[in-house]
Amino acid sequence: MVPVTSSDLRKHFAPDRVAILGGGPGGYEAALVAADAGADVTIVEDKGLGGSAVLTDVVPSKTLIATADAMRRVNASTAFGVRFGEHSSDAYETEAWADISKVNERLLKLAHDQSRDIHASLEAIGVTIIQGRGRLVPPHHIEVTTPGGETQLVEADALIVATGAHPRELASAVPDGERILNWTQAYNLTEVPEHMIVVGSGVTGAEFASAYRRLGAGVTLVSSRDRVLPGEDADAARVLENSFARVGVKVASRSRAEAVERTTDGVRVTLTDGSVLEGTHCLMAVGGIPNTENIGLQECGVEIAESGHILVDHVSRTTANNIYAAGDCTGMMPLASVAAMQGRVAVSHMRGDAVKPLKLHQVASNVFTSPEIATVGVTQEQVDSGKYQADVVKLDLATNPRAKMTNVKDGFVKIFSRKGSGTVIGAVVVAPRASELIFPLALAVTQKIHVDDVAATFTVYPSLSGSLAEAARRLHVHL
Repeated sequence: MVPVTSSDLRKHFAPDRVAILGGGPGGYEAALVAADAGADVTIVEDKGLGGSAVLTDVVPSKTLIATADAMRRVNASTAFGVRFGEHSSDAYETEAWADISKVNERLLKLAHDQSRDIHASLEAIGVTIIQGRGRLVPPHHIEVTTPGGETQLVEADALIVATGAHPRELASAVPDGERILNWTQAYNLTEVPEHMIVVGSGVTGAEFASAYRRLGAGVTLVSSRDRVLPGEDADAARVLENSFARVGVKVASRSRAEAVERTTDGVRVTLTDGSVLEGTHCLMAVGGIPNTENIGLQECGVEIAESGHILVDHVSRTTANNIYAAGDCTGMMPLASVAAMQGRVAVSHMRGDAVKPLKLHQVASNVFTSPEIATVGVTQEQVDSGKYQADVVKLDLATNPRAKMTNVKDGFVKIFSRKGSGTVIGAVVVAPRASELIFPLALAVTQKIHVDDVAATFTVYPSLSGSLAEAARRLHVHL
């Protein structure tokens, strides 16, 4: 992200007509806010409301992961004394099996239902929805080509670009939708893969590796770095690696895929060191490319980076007058929550309302592996490098009574408090449903809450959230 300084001289105005290119979280959230404020809003989307986040990415992938987690809990329930037959024992057994056709049918239905709900919500408040491909026309209009080939011009006073991103493809590993897959094609499978090779150890790769192993597939994860999740907390990554090892996920670290090709009944993945991996399927999870090519950005004066991302500032302004951008096309954190906030901030700013610029260090994010990894604020790496002066407490969940009751063996809570002031400036939670547990710590980071205030807040006993308060209490001694 490059700050846009020239736009600081622009005059605020309240646009009567707002046009939005892209119906993902950044687009539809902006449309909701703008329509509620009384603007005449038009949204242009060619695939369906919700965009890839709802139709091919977040909603379907997290539904798949929820199914895998349900299987994990069933298969591990023998430790609670649950029995499925006369031959059951306390050993971890694969009692359940996944009907992947039904799983995919359900998750795709949920995705399309969610898309229809968003469509209905927008129509109910008067948003005009046009299906088609859009292209920017100076100064800030959209020319739409409908599925039937007709064109129409949407005139607007202000424009928001929220076109998202698509999976990156390697020329030597082009997905075919059958054996070689990108993350949008994983829901075409009719049976659980015998052996899934996942290329890419970032968030997407780790999530799919975790899910498919829990669903019963053999999994090998190809990582170009020395560990999985190189962009996440190192302690959290180690917990996940240990979990992977325990359930049988193989990790080929410090390796890159040079080529992926079909075989008679599977795939062959050739690594850069010359070694070869054999599997039945390969999932490519090597990042995304912004959908910014050939949509008229340059003609309207919108500057883009070498990566193709639109340059925006912290209130979603581009380098063009009255054109804003939100979501994965901007190169900010590729999260639906960030896209939605960017869209809302854009509308507030263009209307001249009081607006808080987007602060990425306040963004709570989550990796939906088993266990989940949630983070917010300052990181361990930033503390170790000296960028931030902080006291740190890491509390394993092994001693938490609720964790013992629910057979949770992996996980921890880590809190960072600023030296001198004692305010919470960062946190990491590794646990089942860490995505839910991170919220109170995200609130503490955003509102600059003191660790003593976190510690003094009542928690339910027994609960995993009790470890949040306990970690805060242990930080008191450092003040």
